[in-house]
Amino acid sequence: MARRADMTRTCALTRMEMPVEALVRFAVGPDDVLVPDVEARAEGRGVWITLSHAAVAEAVKKKAFARSLKAPVTVADDLAELTRLRLEQRLLSALGMARKAGQFVTGATKVKSALESMDAIALLTATDAAEDGRNKMRGTLKALNYARREQGFGGADVPHFELLSSVQMGLALGLENVIHAALTTGAAAQSAVDKARRLARYTAQPLDEHTDPNGASGVLLPAEQDERR
Repeated sequence: MARRADMTRTCALTRMEMPVEALVRFAVGPDDVLVPDVEARAEGRGVWITLSHAAVAEAVKKKAFARSLKAPVTVADDLAELTRLRLEQRLLSALGMARKAGQFVTGATKVKSALESMDAIALLTATDAAEDGRNKMRGTLKALNYARREQGFGGADVPHFELLSSVQMGLALGLENVIHAALTTGAAAQSAVDKARRLARYTAQPLDEHTDPNGASGVLLPAEQDERR
């Protein structure tokens, strides 16, 4: 069986073939109601749409789901927003797992230390962070990514995400409001980074100017038509 990274599916809206990481799946639930299957694990036939809030909203408007399934299906008018919430929930859950694994640090001092020691694999800043604090962390991240390139580290730059409010992160992690956080090396942290990338892509989150453009959004591959689900 092909590895997930090698799998491609067709967007029911654009009819373009893409890697599954660039798409989001929807499945038919009880009573023929369409639901976001953001982990692509639900049984049965599904519909794949480009991983974008705008694309999902357009698919709802153009009735792309029923056309792809060749069957009537109930589709919520706010499906695009429901999908965003589901992606947020998966990210918050992954951050909690990373914290339990000791791969998630919070607080400006600890985060700065993780960046400077090159232990961090991602920087997270609350959407409601103060501008001066945000700029200081971005400066530290810029220095880290420059140092990584100078030392010949392979791969993309360490990404910077601003996707969740301080209250959201705090409540999910059982902490006081979280303003600055970093994910450090480990499988649980990498899972959280992957989910953050998907949410960033879905919401068309602008990338930090000092982050490699592929670091937080991924790269779309050439696409062709395909009927696989």
